[in-house]
Amino acid sequence: MKHSKTTRTSAALAWAGTIFGWIALLTLPGCGYNTLVRQNEAVDSAWSEVQNQLQRRNDLIPNLVNTVKGFAQQEKDVLIKVTEARSRVAGAGNPAEAMAASNELSSALSRLLVVVEKYPELKSDQNFLRLQDELAGTENRLAVARMRYNEAAQTYNTTAKSFPTNLLGRLFGFGPRPYFEAPESAKAVPEVKF
Repeated sequence: MKHSKTTRTSAALAWAGTIFGWIALLTLPGCGYNTLVRQNEAVDSAWSEVQNQLQRRNDLIPNLVNTVKGFAQQEKDVLIKVTEARSRVAGAGNPAEAMAASNELSSALSRLLVVVEKYPELKSDQNFLRLQDELAGTENRLAVARMRYNEAAQTYNTTAKSFPTNLLGRLFGFGPRPYFEAPESAKAVPEVKF
């Protein structure tokens, strides 16, 4: 009987210690939870700007493709690849898929703009020139949005991986955020022919 009372007392003390430990952990100033929440929100906000610019680029592409189609009907393969890549960006389910699809679309657009070089009448078409300018502006905005997203992700990931916030982060499911990385094809030096 005495042994049972000691066991119950020990169990009650263990529970009280556990509860006190959780309360202390959650209420400690600088425990990092609020920092993780704030930085996670900053990453989400930066990602939404990337998505905004991706959508702007996606909206421009049908007009660009139709303009090129009018002049370069025989370049169907390039036009189809641009259209398919655009669809993959629109259908991406998570940031990692969207990043991969966006890189694929950038590559397809580069090939499209190389094709345009073969059609002087297309290069001088006012509609094409306007779309090309809008696309170039969107690419610049997209590059800035990607840079800001990566900065926010770096700040968040550093906090989420640092001690002691990493303990709290694991407890509440704050996982690492992926970075926007350039595709391998972007690292190749372009071949210039005169």
